[in-house]
Amino acid sequence: MNQSTLINRIVNRFLIATIFLSAPVLLAGPETYGTSKEMAPPPEVQPWCQTPSPLEIRIGLPGWLSSMSGDFGVKGIVAPLDVTFSELLPHINAVPVVLSAYVRYNRWEIFGDGEYIQLDDNVQLPGLLFTNANVGVKYAFVEGFIGYRLINCQKGSLSLYTGVRYTYYSGDLQISNNQDPRFPILRRLLGIPDSLERSGSVDWVDPVVGIGGRVKIWKPITLYANGDVGGFDANSSTAFELTRHGRVPISSEDWSYQIQGGVEFQVTHWMWAQVGWRYLKYDFVKSGFTNKTELNGPFIQGGVNF
Repeated sequence: MNQSTLINRIVNRFLIATIFLSAPVLLAGPETYGTSKEMAPPPEVQPWCQTPSPLEIRIGLPGWLSSMSGDFGVKGIVAPLDVTFSELLPHINAVPVVLSAYVRYNRWEIFGDGEYIQLDDNVQLPGLLFTNANVGVKYAFVEGFIGYRLINCQKGSLSLYTGVRYTYYSGDLQISNNQDPRFPILRRLLGIPDSLERSGSVDWVDPVVGIGGRVKIWKPITLYANGDVGGFDANSSTAFELTRHGRVPISSEDWSYQIQGGVEFQVTHWMWAQVGWRYLKYDFVKSGFTNKTELNGPFIQGGVNF
């Protein structure tokens, strides 16, 4: 074997060994390199205003321990009325009836509530000829509204609404003199009897506009407030007041104002409760009937939502 043949044989075997050893590397493709810590996607930022579910239904049983104060008159005879909410229960002579309901679909809302109460009170009248009076009052109101949410979020909402408030008042006034012996001649000359009894009732419907809002400060706790104005002299007409000179024309009015607010607690998934304050004022004078009373006091309500 010559020298050139030996060199060729060595080169050929070296090439064969090189191809055989490098085959797994060539067939495996490019090598991937792992990292010691995988890159996690950035957390998704939740927007502040998340739209609530499209449908909401709430039914409640409100309890309003309101005082009643102001001027109350029937057929031109006006008497002051003052029953604080701490004195309300002894003066109630009929079981109050209350109910509230609320339905929302997307941004549109329909809601309302109502109350009926009957009470009486003994008052002292200013003046010399009549000083004692017994006032019996039957009072009821039902209000219904349709609203639209300008802000519709789970954490907060703001609504404008309009509707009507139906009010019914019935009054019984029994007025007696003060038994002062100095005025029998004056009483006889004026034709005023020793006692007067007046009774009557009136009802009316006021247009109402209002605004209301809610803000959730924690998962189960929400602050709420709303206010409205009604009447706008829609039912005003002739009015009078009975005096010793007879019936005297006075201005006729028809206005009402309401403010309420408080805290709501979501007790369970289905049950909620509210604690707050409610104020409702009437300025109504028409056809010898006067209702310038204020209803003011703590407000408690419990209910269910669907």
